[in-house]
Amino acid sequence: MSTKHSLAAHEILKDKERVTRHDQTFWSVRMKRDLMASHLPEWEELRNHASDIKKHTITHLADYLEQFATNLESRGVIVHWAKDADELNEMVYGILETHKVTKMVKSKSMLTEECGLNDFLIQRGIDVVETDLGERILQLMNEHPAHIVMPAIHITREEVGRMFEEKGISKETGNYDPTYLTRCARHHLREEFMEAQAGLTGCNFGVAKTGDIVVCTNEGNADMSTSMPKLHIVTMGLEKLVPDYESLAVFQRLLCRCGTGQPTTTYTSHFRQARPGGEMHVVLLDNGRSDIVADPQHWETLKCIRCGACMNTCPVYRRSTGASYTYFIPGPIGVNLGMLKDPQQHSENVSACTLCLSCDTVCPAEVAPGSQIYYWRQSLEAIGKADKLKKMMSTGMKMLYSSPSLYTTALKFAPLANYIPEKLTHFSTLNPWGIGHAKPVFAKKSFHEMWKKGELK
Repeated sequence: MSTKHSLAAHEILKDKERVTRHDQTFWSVRMKRDLMASHLPEWEELRNHASDIKKHTITHLADYLEQFATNLESRGVIVHWAKDADELNEMVYGILETHKVTKMVKSKSMLTEECGLNDFLIQRGIDVVETDLGERILQLMNEHPAHIVMPAIHITREEVGRMFEEKGISKETGNYDPTYLTRCARHHLREEFMEAQAGLTGCNFGVAKTGDIVVCTNEGNADMSTSMPKLHIVTMGLEKLVPDYESLAVFQRLLCRCGTGQPTTTYTSHFRQARPGGEMHVVLLDNGRSDIVADPQHWETLKCIRCGACMNTCPVYRRSTGASYTYFIPGPIGVNLGMLKDPQQHSENVSACTLCLSCDTVCPAEVAPGSQIYYWRQSLEAIGKADKLKKMMSTGMKMLYSSPSLYTTALKFAPLANYIPEKLTHFSTLNPWGIGHAKPVFAKKSFHEMWKKGELK
């Protein structure tokens, strides 16, 4: 019954101090989200409205894409259409090669993680510099993001400080003060901004009616990436579209409150055209999104606005960390996205869920990632990924609960299990659930028996 996720989590959980810090950090963000929600009496109406807007946009995607592209092109922006990750990578590289770019700065973009763009460009001689502080830390440490909003929050300031010393970014040995380290990073990145010939941003929202590219950040690095170099490239998934400013306002009120517990991001930047004397390209990526639209059970995944709220509340993610998942996006939404991408490769992630459905409760666009994981579990048999032991247990339980006489007999003999030594219940091969759990004590009398005898008061 062990999976790649459970085996990875088993190793991660050995560092109890780090796991506890990770758990407490994200639960504190969840509580901040709850506080922000409590200040808005119309919170649930906003969620409903956001879900309806996304549903409408996704089901009219072709029309909105045409409107969006037309508005961009009317102001001189060059729009590209990429069917998959390979095409996006080639398109971005072609643009950079045409402009003789040797260094590109980038603001945070999970879509480029999806496509493996950084490695693709670096292998072709282009220096790619992440400018989001968390992403830059991970890039220098050769690690991957562990969260879609706070990618390096699992790394301690001491680890950052030692790495900055090794890279020559920090000049003071043993100074791990966050303010000092942030100042070191700012000086380090300023030189990169000055030297770069191109800047790349992701896109939080694309406004079809006006052709706006909307980027939400707390560091202002997206503005630096687009105002210093003359060449601006945007990589954007098709599902990022919203119809108009009125729709954008709904998501703007939800995104940061759910993601970080703030009323809004420090910077909300709108890009409509290139800077004077510059050039702007927008690369729109499909990469399977059109197929998701046609999936009757899982199309709602496209409503996701990547706020990370489902991760912040997920008891499995908080304790097992992002490093335990096989897909580059972890947590509840990552389980679903991984299954939509390649169910054979990522099917083991579906066990990383208690079905508590807390993620359904907090999701600002009502994606219901936990409920979708339940549906994925029902499909494991069809793709040959169902666990044999779980199947056998399910068959036995079905037989037990379908027969009242068998169930009643089993209840009478259940207390005999109390005589089994507890150490015999912790074999990982026979009972993985027993690891870390105490053996339950069975009552001498069942509820049914006590009810029939009138012993309940």
